[in-house]
Amino acid sequence: MNRAYYSNSINNFINEDSQTIYGKISGQYDLNKLNIQQSNAWKSQIEILKETISVFSGKIYFEFTIPRMGKRVDNILIIDNCIFVLEFKIGSNVYDKYATNQAFDYGLDLNNFHEGSHNKIIIPILVADKALSLENIYNPSFDNLHETIYANSSNLSDVIDAALLHFEETDKIDIECWENSIYKPTPTIIEAATALYKKHNVDEISRSDSGAENLSATSNCISQIIDFSKDNNRKSICFITGVPGAGKTLAGLNIANIRSNYKEEEHAVFLSGNGPLVDVLREALARDKVKTAKEENETMTKSLASSQVKSFIQNIHHFRDASIKDEKAPIEKVTIFDEAQRAWTKEQASNFMKRNKGITDFDKSEPEFLIEVMDRHKDWCTVVCLIGGGQEINTGEAGLEEWIRPFSDKFNDWDIYYSSKIIEDTNYIKDQNALTILKDRKATKKDELHLSVSLRSFRSAQLSNFIQEIINNDIEKAKSIYLDFIKKDYPIKITRDLDTARDWLKKSAKGSERTGVVASSGGIRLRPFGLNVKAKIDAPIWFLNDKDDIRSSYFLEEVATEFDIQGLELDWTCVAWDGDLFYNNNQWNYRKFKGTKWQNINSNDITSYLINSYRVLLTRARQGIVIYIPFGNNEDITRPNFMYDGTFDFFKSLGIEEI
Repeated sequence: MNRAYYSNSINNFINEDSQTIYGKISGQYDLNKLNIQQSNAWKSQIEILKETISVFSGKIYFEFTIPRMGKRVDNILIIDNCIFVLEFKIGSNVYDKYATNQAFDYGLDLNNFHEGSHNKIIIPILVADKALSLENIYNPSFDNLHETIYANSSNLSDVIDAALLHFEETDKIDIECWENSIYKPTPTIIEAATALYKKHNVDEISRSDSGAENLSATSNCISQIIDFSKDNNRKSICFITGVPGAGKTLAGLNIANIRSNYKEEEHAVFLSGNGPLVDVLREALARDKVKTAKEENETMTKSLASSQVKSFIQNIHHFRDASIKDEKAPIEKVTIFDEAQRAWTKEQASNFMKRNKGITDFDKSEPEFLIEVMDRHKDWCTVVCLIGGGQEINTGEAGLEEWIRPFSDKFNDWDIYYSSKIIEDTNYIKDQNALTILKDRKATKKDELHLSVSLRSFRSAQLSNFIQEIINNDIEKAKSIYLDFIKKDYPIKITRDLDTARDWLKKSAKGSERTGVVASSGGIRLRPFGLNVKAKIDAPIWFLNDKDDIRSSYFLEEVATEFDIQGLELDWTCVAWDGDLFYNNNQWNYRKFKGTKWQNINSNDITSYLINSYRVLLTRARQGIVIYIPFGNNEDITRPNFMYDGTFDFFKSLGIEEI
C-alpha cells in the first residue's frame, strides 16, 4: 500500500525540482477540494525542507497516512536511528497546544500500530515557521516515543541534528524494512465512524494482520449476500456475532457506508436502540463535518451538519415509530440493526406502545415488527443483525431468539444466514426451539459471520475470555489467562482509594488518549465516595469534549454506567465496584438496592442483566483498567466490610497488583 503522497531519498528530494515535487503531491489529492491555503502550505514545506535537511541522509515522506485517525501527517523523516514526525503550521508564530498534541498523537499511532516503528526512536516535531526558537528537552513518554519538541524554519536543521546526536547510540533503522512492515490500526468506534463517513474503506482504517482479517471477510460475506438478494429478488436476514470489541459495530457502519448508493436505489441505514451511541456518533460526525468544511474554506452550520448525518445513523425506535405511522415500505433496502439482541420482547413492546403511544393492539415483538416492515418491499431487501453474546443489560431485551421465532410460521420466502457461533455458544441462544427453526428453514451457516478477535483491547486479544472466566468463578483459568496473555501488555490494577485510581489513569494515558470512570447502574452505594450513578451524563459531551471541560470523561468526576458506555469505549477506565455484585463464600452474590437496603436477586433474568452489566464495564478499556473497590463501613448497614473485602481479595488472588 502506498502510504504517502510522495516519498524519496532525502538526496533525490533535494535535487528534484520543487514544482515537480508539488505536482506529485497535489496529484494524489482530491483537486476539487484543493484550496490555496493547502497548496501554499505544501510549497512552503518543500522549500523549508530543501533548505534545512540537505545535510542529512535518509528518506522523506509527504502526507503519510495515519489509518486509525483517518488523517495524514505532514512529513516523516527517517534519518539514521530516528523517526521524525513533522507537523507544520505555516505562518504561525506560536507553538499551538492543539498542534503539539496532534504531532504527538501521530507518533503515538506509529508506536502502537505500525510494526516497523515498534521500539524505534520516534520524535514528533511541531514546526511553526515564524515562531521563536526554544530549548528542547527530550522527554520520553512511552516505549521509545518522546514528547513533542519544537522548531521553526530557521533552526529545524539544528533541532534534527541535536536529536540525532542525543540518540546516536541506538541502532540504525532499516528503511526498506520499515516501509514494508504492516500497519495494524484499531480505531475507536468514533474514529471509525468518522473515517467511514468520509468514504474511507474499512481496510484502510483497520488491522491487516491475520488475527483480525475476519473483519474484512465478514464485510465481504455480507456484501455477497446483499448482491445475491438484489440480483435474485430475494429477501434475506443475516446474524453477525462477535466477542466484545471485535468490530461488530465497525462492520455494520462499513456496510451502511458502502451500500448507500442512491443512484442504484440501494439505500442503507445503521440503526441502534442504544441512545448514547447514536447521540455520540451523530455529534462526532456533525462536528467533523463542520471542522472539515472550515479547513476547506466552506461554510457548514452545525444544524445542517447534524441534519445530514441523521440519515446515516438512526435510532431504531424512531425508525419503528415512523413505520407504524406509514405503512409503505421504507426507502432503505439494507438495514443494519446494531446490538440487535437488545430489541424488545413482545411484552415489553406491547406495554410501551399501549402506555406511551396509545396503541392498544400492538401484539408483536420489536424484531417481528421490524422484519415485517422490511417485508413490505416487493422485490428485495437485506436485514443485518449485529449480535453481542451476553450483552443484554435491561429488562425486556429479547435476545437473539426473538429475531428467529418469527420465521417458524411466517416470511417463508426469506433466506436466513447465521454465524456458526450461535449454535455453539449458549451466550447467544438459550432456547433450543430457535435452533430447530434454523434447521427447519434450512438456514445457511457461515463461519465468516463471527468476529472472534477483540480489536478494542489491541494490547490483549484475551481480555473477553479473562472476563468470562471471572464471571464463571473459575479462579485457576482466569489466573492462567491473566498471567500468560494479559499482565505483560494490558495493565490491570486494583485499589481501595479513588484518588489513587484517578492518578494512575492520568499517568497512564498519553496524548489525547481518553480516560473515564465507569460503574454499574446498580452501584447506588458508591455515592459516599462522590460517584453518583443516578446523575445522568450528557454522553456526547462526556465522550467528545476535551480535557478542560469538567463534564468530559477526562475530568474523572462524572461516572458513566453500562447504559451510557455499551457499544463505545475509552482508552483507560476506572471500574468502580459496588455491593450489587460481590464475592463472598467462594461465590458471586447478586443484589439490588431498593429503598434503604440491599435485596437478594432471585430472578435468573435479572441476575443475567447484572452479570452482563459488569461484563460491559470490564470490556470498555482499550489499553488498561484500574478496578476501584472502596472500603466498607460496618457502621453503615448498606456497606458492610465483607461485601467489598471479598471482591478485593478475589481480584488479588488472580495476581492483579494493588496500587
